Amino acid sequence: MTPIEMALAHVDQNVKTSLKRLFEVLRIPSISTDPAFNADCQKAADWLVAELKGIGFDAKAHPTPGRPMIVAHYAPKESTTKTPHVLFYGHYDVQPVDPANLWSTAPFEPTLKTDKDGVERIFGRGAADDKGQLMTFVEAARALIATTGTLPIKATFLIEGEEESGSPSLIPFLKAHKKELACDVAFVCDTNMWDAKTPAITTRLRGMVKEEVTVTSPSIDLHSGLYGGAATNPIKVLAKMIAALHDKNGKVTIPGFYDGVSKLPKETQKQWAGLKFSEKKFLGAVGLKSAAGEKDHTMIEQIWARPTAEVNGMWGGYQGAGSKTVIPSKAHAKFTFRLVGKQNPNAILKAFQAFAKKQMPKDAVITFSGEGEGSPASEISENNTFIQTSASALKAEFKKEAVLIGSGGSIPIVRSFKDILGMDSVLVGFGLNDDAIHSPNEKYNVSSFHKGIRSWVRIMSALAEK
Repeated sequence: MTPIEMALAHVDQNVKTSLKRLFEVLRIPSISTDPAFNADCQKAADWLVAELKGIGFDAKAHPTPGRPMIVAHYAPKESTTKTPHVLFYGHYDVQPVDPANLWSTAPFEPTLKTDKDGVERIFGRGAADDKGQLMTFVEAARALIATTGTLPIKATFLIEGEEESGSPSLIPFLKAHKKELACDVAFVCDTNMWDAKTPAITTRLRGMVKEEVTVTSPSIDLHSGLYGGAATNPIKVLAKMIAALHDKNGKVTIPGFYDGVSKLPKETQKQWAGLKFSEKKFLGAVGLKSAAGEKDHTMIEQIWARPTAEVNGMWGGYQGAGSKTVIPSKAHAKFTFRLVGKQNPNAILKAFQAFAKKQMPKDAVITFSGEGEGSPASEISENNTFIQTSASALKAEFKKEAVLIGSGGSIPIVRSFKDILGMDSVLVGFGLNDDAIHSPNEKYNVSSFHKGIRSWVRIMSALAEK
């Protein structure tokens, strides 16, 4: 047997033991958002450090102002400067379980269940986000070391405990440990497959800008009988400005908004078209029937590769029971802009502010929160050698081409790795859209866990042959 065949056989023979270890860490309620669980976060970090040390890593839990940050290193004895050095990132903290009454099993007592469809699933908080995914790294490393005596690459594990609470300690930690964490590439296992049988690599993440505005017109709330028709109503002004954000075809009308947005490559368009994405099913799942985005782009392009301008909240005037006949003095709204390509967050923010000011009539003044913040999009070329190597390894495991997909959301760590550590990230995950992460009854398919471990064995081995 070849080294990779021996490692894969070890994975298959020991999957029940791997599940037992996963269940141990799933039982630790490492909720980072609630200080009441600080000790449990420390316990989870200590558990992981012990596991990594047990398979030969030099591992340590570093204290931070928040939850511990785990760094673990492994260097094969015969490694050279040409041996690939890879960083693997995951997080051990989890979301709160609320509402607890909607769980069909105890959130921190992981349960194996075979459903009517014959699929065996792991239920428990953190099963998919991110302990189940994180442990695929650990178990793959364990299998390779157990069967070959070493890893084929130099590996650094970075495992944080604040991802679910905004990662406040992460950027300072990356800056302080820049030299120690410098690698050729980062792998992040916190994303999904396309479906249960089709692996995926996420190559596009949208960035984001936030802003809040206040429109003020009369100096005080006015009696609508005395002033109605004569006085400027700030809610009307704000509504008109919001309506002007898009044209009849769904395109954002802010001047310069599309600067830095490139056309989707034809190869990517072709691959995405081949996914047979069901717009009807996608909208129907949330009670909708009609597409509302840019009319000259498919829905999958809209959510993966196009920028957006959205209103997240709007309020003003009387909102209590019954009626109060006033023209309010102020109206408010919150906005977010999802960014793609090379759109500049600061430029988008300034363009929006200029656009909003231009919409104001003489008797209305618009002010901004001053807390507008943003992060740029992250895009990794489909031709990146690490992506190509990983895609080939995934194909060998799943017997299907890995799909290169986008994500409508944002994963800030990817941008931080690029900006602070100077390296690209490859996002390979084994979750599914129905895993109910952040919700009651979170689950992770046993097949996702098992094939995830096997996939990392293949990817690590393939990276050594680059």
